[in-house]
Amino acid sequence: MSLKEDLEKRVREIFQQRWTTRDGSVVPSDDSIKLNNDAVKLKATILYADLADSTKLVDGYKDFFAAEVYKTFLHCAAKIILSEGGTITAYDGDRIMAVYLGDSKNTSAVRTALKINWAAKNIVQKEMDDHYKERTTYKLYHVCGVDTSDIFVAKTGVRGANDLVWVGKAPNYAAKLAALDHTKATWITKAVYDQMDNSAKTASNGTNMWVANTWNDMGGKTIYSSTYWWSL
Repeated sequence: MSLKEDLEKRVREIFQQRWTTRDGSVVPSDDSIKLNNDAVKLKATILYADLADSTKLVDGYKDFFAAEVYKTFLHCAAKIILSEGGTITAYDGDRIMAVYLGDSKNTSAVRTALKINWAAKNIVQKEMDDHYKERTTYKLYHVCGVDTSDIFVAKTGVRGANDLVWVGKAPNYAAKLAALDHTKATWITKAVYDQMDNSAKTASNGTNMWVANTWNDMGGKTIYSSTYWWSL
C-alpha cells in the first residue's frame, strides 16, 4: 500500500467510524483513550501560562540564557499548578497547559494564575537580576489565560507517536487569552469570573482585582483582566 493509499484509508475510517464516548471525572491518561474514535467528556477549566515576547528573547539573547528563562518560568508554573490541584497536560515551547476539575476548578485555576504572576516577578525575575546583575536588562513578561467549558478529549496521531487532543471552547479561548496584552498578566472569561469564589475576586483591602474588558476580536465578549498577584 502506498503512502497516499494509507492516508486515504485512515482518513476515510476516521470520518466513517462511530464515536464511543463516556463522561469522565478524572483527567484521562494516554492509555485510557484508544486511537480510534474514542473520547472522554469532561466539564473542565483550562489554564495556559505563556511567556510573552519569546521571539525577542531567542533573537536578542544567548541560547543558554533563553533556556534558563524558559526552564525557570515553566518550573515555577508547573509546581504552582500541581499545588493547586491542576493536572499538567502539555508543554509547548514557552507555555504550559493545565486542566482543573471539580467544584472549585475555576477558583483553583485563577489562584494558580495569580500565584504564577507573583512567582514570575518575585522569584524568577529577582533571581535573574541577582545572578546577572548589570549583564542584562531583560524583563520577564507572561500571560495566563483561563476559561471553562465542556471538553471532548480524544487521541490523535499515529501508533508510537500520539497525544491527547483537547477539543472545546475552553482550550481554544484560554490559549487565545494567553496571547493578549502582557501588561495585564491574567485574563479570564466571564464564565470563570462568574463561577469563582469571592476570595479570588477581591484583594485583602476589599478592592476588586479584576477589570472588565470587551474582547473585540471574539465578537465583543466580556473578559476580565488583572494585574494582581497571590503571594506564596
